[in-house]
Amino acid sequence: MAKITNEDRELFKKEAKQYEDLIKAELDKEKEMLTVIKGDSVGVEYKKLILAEQMIYIATLYNAINSASVKILDVKNNDALNEGRKILYKSIIYLEEVVSNIINAAQSDLSDKMEAIANTPLEKRYFLIRKLGLAIQMIIDAFGDNSKWKWSFVELEGRFAAVAKNFYDFKAYIKAYFDPSNPDNENSILYLRLIRTLLDKSATAYRDKYELSSRR
Repeated sequence: MAKITNEDRELFKKEAKQYEDLIKAELDKEKEMLTVIKGDSVGVEYKKLILAEQMIYIATLYNAINSASVKILDVKNNDALNEGRKILYKSIIYLEEVVSNIINAAQSDLSDKMEAIANTPLEKRYFLIRKLGLAIQMIIDAFGDNSKWKWSFVELEGRFAAVAKNFYDFKAYIKAYFDPSNPDNENSILYLRLIRTLLDKSATAYRDKYELSSRR
């Protein structure tokens, strides 16, 4: 690795500052939204969906800081990546508060939660879950295979799989799934495939983690 010059440091500092300013602005918006929620519980579920999406955006900004560090300084910015990791947890927590974090929750147990976000269309739900999944994968890839957080991502992805499943209203979307003429047919099928993939991936990761720990 080449020696990092003062010019490089200043260039990175300038590059990172623009992302840090955006992060601060988004975190201020989060505080404002939480204040609104505290004073008015009407539509709280929709507000938390907005917050979950906001956290995804913030995570991408932290990832951008790391990318700038790699490009300019030729070194990962673990502080930015770790903040991104923590922010992704916050995104998942907001979703858990809306749809539950119980992996085997029955649809009957989720009916009230589904009713509370009934105006959120399938297309938007699928898009949000895909965005969150992409943000998680970007942070994992940026950390690399030898990261000390490698096994903590097993929990993160497990919780992500659970909320992805619970965010899918099986009762409402089952007709679209079996009806090719339904405008939601394709998204219903693709989303359900994604859920299966996420659950399988999570189960495999937990098994690998258990087998590794049991050999120690």
